Amino acid sequence: MEPVDAVVVSFNSARVLPACLDALRREGARAIVVDNASSDDSVAVAEAHGAYVIRNPRNEGYGRANNIGIRMAAADHVLIVNPDAVLGPGALALLVAAAGRYPDAALLAPRIVEREGRFFFQFRSLLSPYLPNPRAIRRFPEGDCCAPFLSGAVLLVRRAAFLDAGGFDENIFLFYEDDDLCRRLADAGHSLVHVHEATAQHQRGASSAPDLARAFNARWHLAWSRAYISRKYGLPDPAPGMALVNGLKALGSLLILDRVRAVRYGGSAAGAWAWLRGRNALSRQGLEPGGATSPGR
Repeated sequence: MEPVDAVVVSFNSARVLPACLDALRREGARAIVVDNASSDDSVAVAEAHGAYVIRNPRNEGYGRANNIGIRMAAADHVLIVNPDAVLGPGALALLVAAAGRYPDAALLAPRIVEREGRFFFQFRSLLSPYLPNPRAIRRFPEGDCCAPFLSGAVLLVRRAAFLDAGGFDENIFLFYEDDDLCRRLADAGHSLVHVHEATAQHQRGASSAPDLARAFNARWHLAWSRAYISRKYGLPDPAPGMALVNGLKALGSLLILDRVRAVRYGGSAAGAWAWLRGRNALSRQGLEPGGATSPGR
């Protein structure tokens, strides 16, 4: 099997990194961990498991941090792996073999199984009008197939195609980066391939410890990024509706003293309202558009 580098972006992910990195080592990948200024032991855990660690002095977000790691990589194929994802036995070899069978594929993803045993497959995407599935008909693939969208949880990329496309959009701090990448590569004539025999376990949402502030921030970016990506591709602006509906839901949650839902709906409303006011998502995180900081080791 040809050499493969694996990029793992960590942010307070010390709890889940060992299983992820152990699986990468078992599969023969060289792990590059890009740490987004974690306050836990993520860096120490990554180094203890033999990963090459890039320490960002601040949280650069998902896409920007992956771009840093992929630019650092040397292999023709790079595996993007969430820290809460664990490759199944033989998965990397199966993905690389599939890349040889499908030379027009720029992105290849394994069959992703979530913690409850559910097979995750995206049946439609906001950005794939050329493959419409308006009712999201749930027909799971039984073998390799082309897809309108592949999850960024585990993704084998042809490094040259990724870099030629400009990598992940660095104006996005979090959410919809993988939709956007899939769309741009598909528009450039590349295939996106689901590789059914390769598997990976994904503990969705386990990459960092949950708390209300993090939940608010995540919902803020989810709403902002949806509005940004909609404008980028000429889709109707969802922000006015998101601001109104989620604002009303947040108010209703406060009235019944449901703090958790109030925070979530409030984050969505705030992100949509920030978009309508012209606020940039990166400025919220103390970042500037146009490229991430060059990190030290």
